[in-house]
Amino acid sequence: MKELTDKQIKRQDFVDNAIFNLIKSLNTTDKAINWDIEMIGDIRDVIAEWMIERLKITDEQNFYPWVEE
Repeated sequence: MKELTDKQIKRQDFVDNAIFNLIKSLNTTDKAINWDIEMIGDIRDVIAEWMIERLKITDEQNFYPWVEE
């Protein structure tokens, strides 16, 4: 079975952390926002749609690498 490379894992971590940091920076309250991969994934899907399909500035593997099972 194929596995993600260290570089691919680092890219996934970078994207997820960038999204989480954006969410936190947009929070106008003192209420803490907990890490929620479902929320991050939903936002990641929208960003991917824009970057891959609409702007055509990257492909799926370069934006958020994955392994086909």
